[in-house]
Amino acid sequence: MEAKKAKESRIINTAQVLSCDLNNYNTLFGGVLMKKLDDAATLSARRHSRVKECVTASTDHIDFLCPIHQTDSVCVESFVTYTGKSSMEIFCKVIAEDMMNGNRRIAATAFLTFVALDENKRPVEVPSIIPETEEEAFLYETGKERAEMRKLRRQKSKELAAYISLDKPWDN
Repeated sequence: MEAKKAKESRIINTAQVLSCDLNNYNTLFGGVLMKKLDDAATLSARRHSRVKECVTASTDHIDFLCPIHQTDSVCVESFVTYTGKSSMEIFCKVIAEDMMNGNRRIAATAFLTFVALDENKRPVEVPSIIPETEEEAFLYETGKERAEMRKLRRQKSKELAAYISLDKPWDN
C-alpha cells in the first residue's frame, strides 16, 4: 500500500459562531466545538483511507486554550499525523479569528483516533503517512509515543469498566 502525504488528508472548515451555539458565558459550547472536531477528523480519516466508514476509536484530551466568542469565526483544521495498521491519528487545531479586528489565536487542539472499516465492519489496512512540513514532521515523530499512551489508557479503561456497576441507582 502506497504511503500518502499528510496534506492529502487535510480538511479545513470555517464557520461563524451563532448565538444558539453559545453557553451562559457567551462563549462557544465545548460540545459544539467537539462535534466540529469529530466531523472534520472523520473526513480526514475517510480522505486518507478512502473507505466508506471510519469510526472514532478515541478522542485524546481536548485542550481548550481560550474562549471563542460570537464575534469570532472558528476554523477547524484536521489532518492525519500518524497511522497504525488500521488506525489513523488525526490532529485538529482550532483557530479563532476576531472578525472585528482580524486577530487570530489557537483556541483548541485535539488528537482523535479513527479505524477504517470494510463493508463487513472489520478493520482494514490504511496507508502510512509522509510528513512534509515542520509541523507535520513533529506530529509524526511524536505519534508513536501517543499511540502507546492510548493503548495503555485503553487497557486501564477496560480494567476500570470491569469494576463499574451496571445497577440502576434509582432502583436502590
